[in-house]
Amino acid sequence: MIRSNMRIIVCIKQVPDTNEFKIDLETGIMIREGLPCVMNPDDKNALEEALRLKDEYNAEVIALTMGPLQAKDVLKEAMAMGADEVILINDLSFAGSDSLATAAILAAAIERIGHYDMILCGMQAMDGNTGQTGPQLAELLNIPQITYLKELNIIDNTVTATKWTESEKYTFKLNMPVLLTVNNELNDPRIPTMMGVMKAYDEAGEKKIKVWGANDLDIDIEQVGIKGSVTNIYESCLTHINRVSTIIEGEDEKEMAKSLAMKLSELNLI
Repeated sequence: MIRSNMRIIVCIKQVPDTNEFKIDLETGIMIREGLPCVMNPDDKNALEEALRLKDEYNAEVIALTMGPLQAKDVLKEAMAMGADEVILINDLSFAGSDSLATAAILAAAIERIGHYDMILCGMQAMDGNTGQTGPQLAELLNIPQITYLKELNIIDNTVTATKWTESEKYTFKLNMPVLLTVNNELNDPRIPTMMGVMKAYDEAGEKKIKVWGANDLDIDIEQVGIKGSVTNIYESCLTHINRVSTIIEGEDEKEMAKSLAMKLSELNLI
């Protein structure tokens, strides 16, 4: 039996919806101003999994994000999809936080939320691709974690989760609370209903968004933001790749294979 008050927290992030971003060469931090933004794709899969559990077990789903005020947009999207409560962590002192500082801020917010059974996070954010925040959050909260989740079931308040590596399939059974990270192989995120969109994006939906700052959390601001981040960025650059396509022709597969081999030899690739 699943207890009826199961509570799931989903950590989501607003990320730039473009590859044409710029980097502040002095700080190494991405310049986000003026960029179109979306919910991080892996986080949307995490939210979908929480909503699936809500549909199946009547769980409560809380979406949590840290970012500027414009990050309210992804919280409204989360509400439109079906999240019951949404919280934005916003404070100038948090700007520039690396993954560990971000995890510390999220942990403080989760401690304020109180009771929870499960935390779901995207495997990684497409603007940083570190894959560190979820595992670091689990360590700070001192709860078990399973990363790269591919299957999830809950029986008698026990989480049965399966993950794959390049060579093996692993299945774990853990008691809640637990933190899980997921990617886009787990599910297909739902499209919000028209009614859900209307409720999330009207004035009442705006008022449902809770905004917490540094004063609302039990956290040392010296340990977060740029000052409190342990990651040192020595150099940042954008990589530009120019690709040229070549069509290999021939009368049959054997002739095309010969032409390909000659071309690769000319390029000193074989």
